[in-house]
Amino acid sequence: MAPVVLNAANEVAVEAFLQRQLGFTAIGQLVAEVLSRPYEGRVDSLESVLATDQWARQQSLELITRWSA
Repeated sequence: MAPVVLNAANEVAVEAFLQRQLGFTAIGQLVAEVLSRPYEGRVDSLESVLATDQWARQQSLELITRWSA
């Protein structure tokens, strides 16, 4: 599960950086925060990988919104 979460959170964080919504050093902080959050899902099928990816992206966007406020 961690590789899926790491990839999704990183993609969202880098995009936010490129859009000037997040500082460069906050990329790693955001990824670490999302990785530390509990996730009960399993990654044992394509559907579950996509669900995990979506969960991580949503968590990342919520953090960016909160940190930007």
